[in-house]
Amino acid sequence: MKDEAEVIINGIRMGDGCALTIRVAIEVFAAHLVEKGCGEDEHGKQLCLNYMDRINDIRRAMGIIE
Repeated sequence: MKDEAEVIINGIRMGDGCALTIRVAIEVFAAHLVEKGCGEDEHGKQLCLNYMDRINDIRRAMGIIE
């Protein structure tokens, strides 16, 4: 299995357990957005798209996607 991404928050390097927790939290949030969204109005739809864009930025930085 690939090592967890190096995660540094405010200059503090998080251990693998913290990196794994962050990765899982991001994936759970992404799954929730796909399943439930953020509302049916235009604001909710745009918010959901923006969240997914940021999640994909984080996924790329963590080496989850290319």
